[in-house]
Amino acid sequence: MRGLLCALLIGLAPMLAYAAERPDWAFPVTDKVQPPLPPDEQPHTVPGSDKSYTRKQIDDLFNPPDWYPDTHPPMPQIVAHGEGATVRACASCHLPTGTGHDESAYIAALPVGYFVHEMADYKSGARKGSGSMTAIAMAISEEDVHAAADYFTALKPRPWIHVVETDTVPKTYVGPGNKRLRLPGGDTEPIGNRIIEIPEDEAVVLNRDPRSGFIAFVPKGSIAKGQAIVTTGADKTLPCAICHGPTLRGLGEVPPIAGRQANYVVRQLFSIQDGTRGGVSSALMQQVVERLTIDDMLAIAAYTASRQP
Repeated sequence: MRGLLCALLIGLAPMLAYAAERPDWAFPVTDKVQPPLPPDEQPHTVPGSDKSYTRKQIDDLFNPPDWYPDTHPPMPQIVAHGEGATVRACASCHLPTGTGHDESAYIAALPVGYFVHEMADYKSGARKGSGSMTAIAMAISEEDVHAAADYFTALKPRPWIHVVETDTVPKTYVGPGNKRLRLPGGDTEPIGNRIIEIPEDEAVVLNRDPRSGFIAFVPKGSIAKGQAIVTTGADKTLPCAICHGPTLRGLGEVPPIAGRQANYVVRQLFSIQDGTRGGVSSALMQQVVERLTIDDMLAIAAYTASRQP
């Protein structure tokens, strides 16, 4: 009912759709040319864990590292190891903590119903944009979907994104697995109208260690502009709290958007606007995003990422 109210209210305003060009900075794709890396064959260890993993083990998508097994509930098979040759471990991309990486998604504390619906939309083809998730959804069983949903819903959300307003950012490249990383040498460049999201500690992220998350560099003034759009609609859309709750931490089966990866938020807003992301929840959002420009999406993402999850 609340989702229907949102759709009806936004439908009362005159609409002007923006044919926006896709912001490639929000859709990282592994660069064909990579900086040379030294050999990495030694076991890795991290503070506070008695575990040890080689680089090959860390990058095993069907058996990802679990550095701190005492900090989360027991992982079901589908989360820890995946199933068969196609359904890789959920924890390989989203981590045992559900906080994920910039190129994936923060899925801790998502409502079970929302989680299940989105997997169904991937399976039906209504939600596009992620070849790996589509392949997984096509092969995963309903039982495993619900097991993963129950696990990630039970996880406590925690701060993961540090938003920094700036004029300049480190020069970066997109490494294996679509991870954006700093280019060696420490050079910088103007940020322009982009969000540049990189690990706070690169070694930690590359080790799939959930101790620290990401810095989202955004243009100066983005947070205040985003706050105005999110809280008032700014004559372009509805206040987000109507559906996502007063703290933006979700309401019923409407997902939380506070403290999530900034680029992920831009990807979803854009994908809903251009029709790439379909399904029931996206249909309710279609008119909500219709008048947003890329700069609006950037500002919204900067503000929501800066909130406590």
